Amino acid sequence: MMYAIAIDFLKDSDPILGRLIDQIGACQLNQYELEGDLFFCLSRSILHQQLSTKVAKVIHERFLLLYPDTLFPSAQDVLDTPDEVLRGVGISRPKISYIKDLARHAIEGLPTLEELEVMDDEAIIKTLTRVKGIGRWTVQMLLIFRLKRWDVLPVDDLGVRAGIRKLYNLEALPDCKTTESLGQKWKPYCSIASWYLWRSLELKPV
Repeated sequence: MMYAIAIDFLKDSDPILGRLIDQIGACQLNQYELEGDLFFCLSRSILHQQLSTKVAKVIHERFLLLYPDTLFPSAQDVLDTPDEVLRGVGISRPKISYIKDLARHAIEGLPTLEELEVMDDEAIIKTLTRVKGIGRWTVQMLLIFRLKRWDVLPVDDLGVRAGIRKLYNLEALPDCKTTESLGQKWKPYCSIASWYLWRSLELKPV
C-alpha cells in the first residue's frame, strides 16, 4: 500500500477530506502514469488544455493516427507535419504553434525526463514554462502523473477547485489564493489530495 502513510496523514490533518477518502477508497494515482518521452508528455498536455477530458482524448487519438509507423511521434515528425493536416484532426491554430515551438525546443535540447528527476519542482516549472503555450498547470500535470511528485497542488486546475467547492460546500469556486491556503493542511501530500478531489467530481449524488 504505497500511499498508506499519505492517506493516514491526510485523514488526520483534514477530517472532511478524510470522509471523501473513505468514500472513494484506495488511491490509484500510480495507475494514471503518462507514457512516452518529455516531448510526447508535454504535447499531450498541450492538446488537453482547456478541453474536457473526453474531447481532448478524441483529438489526441486522431493526432496519433497521423503517425501510424510509430508509438510516439518525435519532435521532428511533428515539425514535418503541415499545419493544415494538424488542423484537420481538430487541433486549434494556437495549439499547433505551441506544439511546434515545443518540438523546436525538444530538438535544440530540452532536458530529458531523467535530468528532470534530480531537479526540484520549481526549477522544473521554471525550465519548461520557457516554451510557448506551456504554463505552470501543464508542468504540474507532468510533475504529478509522470515524475510522481507527491506534493503538487495545481491551484489553477478547474477540477481541483470544483472538488474543493463541493467538499466544503462553498457558494462559489475558490480562487487560487483560497485553494493554496486550504491546501496547506495537505502538505506534503497535495498531489494525493488533488487526485481525490478530481475523483470526487465523478461521484453520483447520494
